[in-house]
Amino acid sequence: MGVFNTALPFCLFAFASLSISGALASILNSSSPLWAALIAWLWMGERLNASRIAGLLTGFCGVLVLMSDKFARPLEGVTLAIGAALLAALCYGYAANFARRYLVGIPSLAVATGTQIASAVLLAPLALAFWPAHPVSAQAWWSAAVLGVACTGIAYILYFRLIANVGAARALAVTYLVPMFGIFWDATLLYQWPGARDVAGCGVILIGSALATGLLALPGRRAG
Repeated sequence: MGVFNTALPFCLFAFASLSISGALASILNSSSPLWAALIAWLWMGERLNASRIAGLLTGFCGVLVLMSDKFARPLEGVTLAIGAALLAALCYGYAANFARRYLVGIPSLAVATGTQIASAVLLAPLALAFWPAHPVSAQAWWSAAVLGVACTGIAYILYFRLIANVGAARALAVTYLVPMFGIFWDATLLYQWPGARDVAGCGVILIGSALATGLLALPGRRAG
């Protein structure tokens, strides 16, 4: 869990955020339920009904909509950044199923604490190896502290409690809200306004994710 739910996806998203906007990174993060549903089918043997299959296909179409204007510029590093963000989302999907299979009944505080300690130990040698030559500013330390305490520590306690109470797929449904907040914070803090392609891709991914996890269903066939 330390590797696939924290260390690896955090590094991948940090790398991706150097080249793509926070809004786009958050939209790609919302594909996590798609990966979770696919892994649950392959690993847990969960059957995928028509709604979930349609959701997987719809979600990936949404990702393609977001990436369509990036294929012409592969040398700019954007495509690699998008791939890193999608790989991070895949890690989240795997980790949710891993928690569902092996960590049921363990208190959420213990799981959150253990995963963060494990990821910190794993990343410490790399952090020292890539430590910046210039002094790290107080603002950077403060930002890291806020992200670590609020957006990671407290958030993961709530997240693992949610997995224990409602299951992995429904817990990952909180990522449906991430693109909305990503676009909002991009606009209010960074003045990066979303384009029509971002809005369209976000909508398609959200619909696909909702279908894939069962929050939405295709209309049933009429009798007769």
